[in-house]
Amino acid sequence: MNPIIEILTELNIGDDKISELFKALTENPMMAMAFIGQLNIPADKLQSIMSLVMADPGLIEQAVNELGLDFSKVEEAKAKLKAGDV
Repeated sequence: MNPIIEILTELNIGDDKISELFKALTENPMMAMAFIGQLNIPADKLQSIMSLVMADPGLIEQAVNELGLDFSKVEEAKAKLKAGDV
C-alpha cells in the first residue's frame, strides 16, 4: 500500500475521503489544500506525509494509480499552476 494512503487510513480517514482528496489533487491542487484542512490531520502526521512527498514525489502518482484515478490530470494541474491559471 502507498505510504500516504497508509497514513491516511491509520487516521481513520475513509476510502471515499482518500479518493476524494486525490481526485481533488488531480483536478485542482489548491482545492486539495483546502480539502486537507477539512480532514483535521494532526500536524505531525501531515508533516510526515509532506516529508514523504518531498523525498519521493512519485508517491503521488503511485497513490493516484492505486486509487484508479487518471494521472494525466495531475500533469494538467501542474501545468496550470506553472502558468498561473489556477
